[in-house]
Amino acid sequence: MHHTRFLVALVGAAALLPGTAQAQRLGRGEPPITAQTQISGGVRPADQAGLRLTHLDLAIEVFPESQRIEGLATLDLTTDRLIGRLLIDLDKNLPVSAISYGGQALDSSQWSNPDGRLVITLPRKLAAGDNARVTITYGGTPHVAVRAPWDDGIVWSQTASGEPWVGSTAEGYGCDLLYPCLDFPLGEPEAVDLHFTVPAGLKAPANGTLVGVDTHDDGRTTWNWHAKSPNPYSVMLNVAPYEEISGSYASRYGNSIPMYFWHLPGHEAGAKGVFDEFAPTLDFFESLIGPYPWGDEKLAIVETPYLGMEHQTINAYGNNFAKNHNGFDDLFQHELAHEWFGNQVTAASWDDYWIHEGYAQYMQPLYGLWREGDARYAVMMDEFRRSIMNQAPIVSGEERTEEAVYEAENGGPGGDIYVKGAWVLHTLRNTIGDDAFYEVTRRLVYGRADPRPGNFQPRFSSTRDYMDIVNQVTGKDYDWFFDVYLYQAALPRLVEERQGDTLTLRWAVPGDGPFPLPVEIEIDGETRLVPMTGGRATLDVPASARVLVDPHARVLRQSDQIDAYQAYAMRRRG
Repeated sequence: MHHTRFLVALVGAAALLPGTAQAQRLGRGEPPITAQTQISGGVRPADQAGLRLTHLDLAIEVFPESQRIEGLATLDLTTDRLIGRLLIDLDKNLPVSAISYGGQALDSSQWSNPDGRLVITLPRKLAAGDNARVTITYGGTPHVAVRAPWDDGIVWSQTASGEPWVGSTAEGYGCDLLYPCLDFPLGEPEAVDLHFTVPAGLKAPANGTLVGVDTHDDGRTTWNWHAKSPNPYSVMLNVAPYEEISGSYASRYGNSIPMYFWHLPGHEAGAKGVFDEFAPTLDFFESLIGPYPWGDEKLAIVETPYLGMEHQTINAYGNNFAKNHNGFDDLFQHELAHEWFGNQVTAASWDDYWIHEGYAQYMQPLYGLWREGDARYAVMMDEFRRSIMNQAPIVSGEERTEEAVYEAENGGPGGDIYVKGAWVLHTLRNTIGDDAFYEVTRRLVYGRADPRPGNFQPRFSSTRDYMDIVNQVTGKDYDWFFDVYLYQAALPRLVEERQGDTLTLRWAVPGDGPFPLPVEIEIDGETRLVPMTGGRATLDVPASARVLVDPHARVLRQSDQIDAYQAYAMRRRG
């Protein structure tokens, strides 16, 4: 999930989708941020692209009354190339007061941050394979997100009784709004230790496992957490007088998974209703996909002063305990999907963002199918279909920033990474069959077909990796399938022609490449699968026969009916 957009009305809060121009978001919060801080990912300078973050130790003290933070971040880094400087992303609104390198204090002349990327000149060059430790002392007034999660930053709010209620969100603009980091997908730290200090009476639930809580003489508390490999934007800050609901889940894989919901005082009844969904939703994912990836840490959500966002092991939740017509809390279910699709398997580049959102979106109708059957699944897929816009390919094949992918107004696929991604997966599943589809999915997520707790590690993947997995599992070359659905904007069109007792079907695809996608047809109530070898088929069909093509809507294709509906809807909005 990211910034809530046009599908909120469509599926409750199931998926937070794009639709508002980036320009409308810039400058909403104070203080403003630079163009560099506004982007996440994209083409990086060579000496930063070669960096990897092996460990992050991050201490932040929060001062709600003055809306400030003070931080101390120690980054253990390695590089795969010769470099003479470190480039660390950090918002200029969080000025640096001290830096040490290898335990030695650096002179202030050895670093600068002119545009939101901290440049640290090294005492000596690092060779490929070398390690470095840098400690950065910083602080200030972080960027404010006034309409989170539509824009990113800190939300300073209050509970009904006037106590501080603080949350952070950073997927769009990135981790550098909160702490010094490598703000691109491969900048994910291998491990993180977090130490969040808050005023007396407040709590700071965060990612991973709670190591302990230190109480200071003045009543302040420091909450210490350890987490493995969170996405850079996934490290989150939550502060409030939280109350806790907890329990455990006996996994079908034999392990016990701790579960928590940190909610505001007075919200216990609503929180209990959502907490009751944890176990059945988790059972769905474990039965269909595989083991919950963070079972040795926790499954948790925390009530936030904004709608929601995925944050590894502790998703943000501000959905007011809503239920929609699908019978479950869409936001909770969608964000939980990201523990598999986004956290366990992470797109190596934002250009492959559909791996996160297409799969997470598709998990919703699959959950409807699991709960209620075919009718619920069909209704949910139909809702998605009406929102596919086909203005840009889902994948460009180029290194792009998160916003370049997310904002359709800037030429990206926007919401299609959700709804079109889900329909591509729906079509793939109906083409290769359930067994192959779920093996492909497990290999994508876990890197193996037989995942068990303890036999897999978090991993990165790309669209090309995914295509290779499909080809390996099926024993066939499906590159033609993805070339059309992912790398082209326009949908394939199935052309039907009837002359007397002859029915001709022909796929017309952008670029006129191969597209031998089989399709079902129903002739006078009898259904058959037409192979479409070479992208066309000729069948003997009585002229009087009633013919339905793709009667069960198993295939994503161009539709005159939907095109007309979308044009009408746009005219009404305009």
